[in-house]
Amino acid sequence: MQVLLTTTDPIRLSFLMALLRDAGCAPLVLDGHVSAIEGGIGIFPRRLAVPEDQAAQARRVLAEAGETDGLR
Repeated sequence: MQVLLTTTDPIRLSFLMALLRDAGCAPLVLDGHVSAIEGGIGIFPRRLAVPEDQAAQARRVLAEAGETDGLR
């Protein structure tokens, strides 16, 4: 898995996951449980990752959508 970005914004995370799924990627949210435990106050960022072989395509999709803020 390759981490694309981290965010504390659950709405942005949901949007980015939808973009990636629509493009045929298999995104995964890492650290989601920690964020749930902290009570939704937004201290712990969640990581958005994809399989290694989909990383280039995923970055391209996010860049085309203008979602480059925090992109690794």
